[in-house]
Amino acid sequence: MKHRRRAVTVLAVLAAVAVLPGTVGVASADSVPGYRMANGATPVKGSPSTVDAPPLSPGLHTDAIKRGEQKHYAVTLDARHSAYFSVVAAPQPGTKVEDYKDKLTVSVQDSNGRTCSTDATTTFSGGGMAYPIADYASRRIGADRPDCQQAGPYYVVVEREGSVTSGPDTWPIELDYLDEPPLKGNTPAQPGAGTWNTATPAPPTDTTKRNAKGGTGFNDAGSVATGVWKDRIRPGESRFYRVPVDWGQRLNLSAELPNSSSGAAGSSRAVADALGLGVYNPARGAVGDDRFVFYDGKQAVAQQFTAPVDYGNRFNPTGAVGAMRFAGWYYLEVSLHPDAAQFFPKGTELTLRVDVRGAAKAGPGYAEPTGTFTVTPEDREMARNGQTAQEAERSGTLMTVAYAGIGTGVMLLIGLGAWTLVARRSAAAASSGPGTPSALPTQPTQPTQPTQPTQPGQPTQSGQQGAPQRQFGPPRG
Repeated sequence: MKHRRRAVTVLAVLAAVAVLPGTVGVASADSVPGYRMANGATPVKGSPSTVDAPPLSPGLHTDAIKRGEQKHYAVTLDARHSAYFSVVAAPQPGTKVEDYKDKLTVSVQDSNGRTCSTDATTTFSGGGMAYPIADYASRRIGADRPDCQQAGPYYVVVEREGSVTSGPDTWPIELDYLDEPPLKGNTPAQPGAGTWNTATPAPPTDTTKRNAKGGTGFNDAGSVATGVWKDRIRPGESRFYRVPVDWGQRLNLSAELPNSSSGAAGSSRAVADALGLGVYNPARGAVGDDRFVFYDGKQAVAQQFTAPVDYGNRFNPTGAVGAMRFAGWYYLEVSLHPDAAQFFPKGTELTLRVDVRGAAKAGPGYAEPTGTFTVTPEDREMARNGQTAQEAERSGTLMTVAYAGIGTGVMLLIGLGAWTLVARRSAAAASSGPGTPSALPTQPTQPTQPTQPTQPGQPTQSGQQGAPQRQFGPPRG
């Protein structure tokens, strides 16, 4: 019976671990997984008018948008924090889209209808491939900003445009609302021209490849660090990875396809936009444009090289530089065009070369804690181990269970030791019969006095107040 109870307990623990939040399901072999929305994201329905726009609170939200639709969301902002509002459009793999015609625009407006920053418009550039696209709009606090500095009501506006020849499918969207605290001291200036090299360096050449676990999007992206990583990707699929980049550091990235024996090199079966590589900052803002490369059966590589992370980059008009304004997790999106199935009908190995260049520097010094725009030792460790956020969470939970188990075992041993000591003393006392001296000296016996019932609140013979009857269970009130 004891062994059966122990087995039931173990099974219960394993079952609890199996349903921990963030567990990633395994996609079937004949399907390409779509974008995975965040666990716990709040469903919301944007309104065509500001009159009845639903409120957004900081955090993640989900909605859907049709072609030609415009949606409004209401937010209340203070006069101290900058706010970033990102939108991910996630059409299902295989959805028909047209490059540069199907697009998503995000903006922030005040109650007078004035736009707080340049509208962020994101579109497709992968030869008609549908893949997750994202960008943000912001209400930034700063002396260089003439408008939108007051506290009060604001509106996030999301608009989808598209060609009539593209698919009519509704796109799921995920909205993220992030606050950025003010700084303690002076605001850093924009880095001067020529302060960093723009020539793309050679990628890492490590001979050892580590396994990466690409996710379907931002929420289940696999962590990577400097080095060479391998994963598998299927035609029509997008894989997401994330890497911690601190202040002063930059990214040198490449994604590689191997050669293929299924297609003739240089034939008309070549795919013009076969492999794509995109980069996003911690607020899900696009760092430049996606890079798609040609493939004809010979190995091919898509590359990205970013500016160093600097707070002052936000004053740079160049989008690819301006997006490198935060420390934190940066995201990599690798996409393989569906037409690549002629070369890789069952998918292919993908090589990802990651180079986080430069030494980490001190940040600008925020006046309040901000987890999103910080790189911690735990983040770096997670990246070195190639863990997803869900795996790290489960690992932490299991360690907590293990430590709790160790603590319980120690307490049981202490209790067992105390019980053994009491039992031995009781046995020794019981063995002290007539004619046998007791192990402990005894005190003279005093005559017993009759005991009177004590009412609550009345003094006892010892002068203490009588206590009410002890109650068990949670305290009242």
